[in-house]
Amino acid sequence: MSSPPTEGGETWELRLYVAGETPRSVAALANLRRICEERLAGQYSIEVIDLLERPQLARGEQIVAIPTLERRLPEPVRKIIGDLSNTERVLIGLDLRPER
Repeated sequence: MSSPPTEGGETWELRLYVAGETPRSVAALANLRRICEERLAGQYSIEVIDLLERPQLARGEQIVAIPTLERRLPEPVRKIIGDLSNTERVLIGLDLRPER
């Protein structure tokens, strides 16, 4: 699921690590999509990685809990654990400034 970057804007590369389609994983993806559309419309890509299908990535990417959101770009890499239901916490974790 991705949207093309807008002209002149930076693209946010996000990865969401889940383990199957659990209620928390589904909620995390829905919350992430909502936040991205509100704050990053057209400037983000989301890659969903199911650790049941690719368990080797958990160790390589140091994923210790699921669901985990990883902001790969812009750097530095940041990680947020949970279902992303607390929008304010997610915005702070992603280092997204409130729009003024």
